[in-house]
Amino acid sequence: MKLFKHSLRNRIFFSMLLLVVGASILIALVTVYQYREEAKDYHRDRLERKETAIRENINYVLNETTYPVETDKIPLIFKEKIYEIKEIHSLEIYLYDLEGNLLKSSKASFLKDTANQQIPDSALQALRGSPNKHFVKNFTEDGQEFQSSYSYITDNYFKPLAILNLPYIEDDGFIKKELKQNLSRLGMAYLLMLLIAIALAYFLSKYITKSLNTISEKITETRLNKRNKKIVIDSTTEEISTLVNAYNGMIEELENSAAQLATSEREAAWREMAKQVAHEIKNPLTPMRLTVQSFQRKFNQNDPNIEERLDEYSKTLIQQIDTMSSIAEAFSNYAKMPAQQDETLNVVKITKLALDIFNEGYIEFHSEEKEIIAKFDRTQLIRVVTNLVKNSIQAIEQTKPEIPLIKVTVASEGEFVCVRVSDNGPGISENNKEKVFEPKFTTKSSGMGLGLAMVKNIVETYGGTINLKSEEGEGATFTVRFKRQL
Repeated sequence: MKLFKHSLRNRIFFSMLLLVVGASILIALVTVYQYREEAKDYHRDRLERKETAIRENINYVLNETTYPVETDKIPLIFKEKIYEIKEIHSLEIYLYDLEGNLLKSSKASFLKDTANQQIPDSALQALRGSPNKHFVKNFTEDGQEFQSSYSYITDNYFKPLAILNLPYIEDDGFIKKELKQNLSRLGMAYLLMLLIAIALAYFLSKYITKSLNTISEKITETRLNKRNKKIVIDSTTEEISTLVNAYNGMIEELENSAAQLATSEREAAWREMAKQVAHEIKNPLTPMRLTVQSFQRKFNQNDPNIEERLDEYSKTLIQQIDTMSSIAEAFSNYAKMPAQQDETLNVVKITKLALDIFNEGYIEFHSEEKEIIAKFDRTQLIRVVTNLVKNSIQAIEQTKPEIPLIKVTVASEGEFVCVRVSDNGPGISENNKEKVFEPKFTTKSSGMGLGLAMVKNIVETYGGTINLKSEEGEGATFTVRFKRQL
């Protein structure tokens, strides 16, 4: 059902309305049913009372008559009396013989009435088979409901003389009028109840779902990499309070687990970093040792080329020392965690300033806005831009495209400022996309692979994100997003 796909608030609202409407319909149906049952009981009792009274009048006439009390004398005995009885009880009276043939009728023109000249065979058989010699037939004619009572008239010796037939019209006019009036009153009451139910359902559903919406928003905002706020809700139900307490307990456990995980990951990262640094430093030490040993073996004070050889050895050692220095500097830069500085900066201006240190003519800068204000550490922002541009320069130098190009753009997107650095270098394969921000990962022949890891570390410290879009052979685009000051 589509109802179950709607929000909880809508389901509560419509459920209450359906409950009220369903209850109203049920009460109306019960009321109609009750009135119909009461009408049946009323007509049955009324017919029984009239029949009893008419039989008493008939017995009285039979006791007072001077005619012989016989079946064939019935028309003479009730010649005029049948009309009197009819006027008293306001009911048509038919007298039949034991075979079902009409003897006397309270209708003045009974001879012309052929419809009631004979008792229907079904009614006659039912009367004869009845244990109490009494039968009531219900039927409908021209939309009007009738009851027709059949019973025996007996003499003083309880010998059957004739069959008494009393056709009774069920006049429900009064009952239907009363039912209509009651249903009208109930309808007004139900309408008022419906309006009250709509208002109650609206506020009740809003009250119930308000707390749930708060909890849902908090759960949606829950992150492992940041401090999550606990839920504080006043005046709520016991069930919602239990849910809130469970969430707050989960947040505490999550923070403890995150702290433990961060500590464990940090220790593992530093151990791995130490191994990597030791490995990278060991690489230039080996040729340095070989160079010294070679110089020691081949050193000849009297060699006419001694100065040339000494210069060669010195250049080799200086080159290896520079390599070790660059390794130490990269490690030092990565180890420096960016401090949270509340500097209000013009990102456009700082980005242009960061690009001024590069002499490559293929670096282009674009920004449709002269000023985009954000809170960011000046030094760290410059470091982010320069590292991304250096990465693009190194990528271009690998493939040496015919027309090298690096585009740096700064733009505002909603509540964020975006810094994009794109190049037409070799691009990054699908397998390496997930690894480029990992420490020590690099596709270059030299370097420790700490530049992009450091950039990611800085950006995330300021609550931002960095994304990569690249296809192998078509360059790469790095997008840095962080909140701007509105």
